[in-house]
Amino acid sequence: MTAPTVLPHVDAVQLALEAIPGLTVYLGGTPTSAGWTPPDKFCVLYPEPGEAVRESLADQRSDFMTTFQVTCVGGSVERALWVADKVRQALFGPLSVAGRATWRPEDLGGPPVQRDDDTNPPSWFVPVQYRLMSIPA
Repeated sequence: MTAPTVLPHVDAVQLALEAIPGLTVYLGGTPTSAGWTPPDKFCVLYPEPGEAVRESLADQRSDFMTTFQVTCVGGSVERALWVADKVRQALFGPLSVAGRATWRPEDLGGPPVQRDDDTNPPSWFVPVQYRLMSIPA
């Protein structure tokens, strides 16, 4: 038995988000290059390393649990909420991770939509967190 790895889980989440028509997905942050102009609506996936969890008292740590945040951004409150709705739809069913059986991502919610005046023009964003668990298939 090998330890579970985080990257296939991150890849599964990113693929589900990238399947949303009309939505740009960034991993770990937005581009920082000069002249970059943010799209009117996009999301940023912020994964964490997760943890190998005991599947039994025998201390076999082959189960996996991780949380991740998807920050939903738009040029208006409505666009940020559109992104949040699309993200929720994309993550509603189980994800496909090779060699693993996954639970449906658990929607943990987030704070109210906030305005970001550090962007020009201003944008609105809402971070939504999810928990993902898997076991060996």
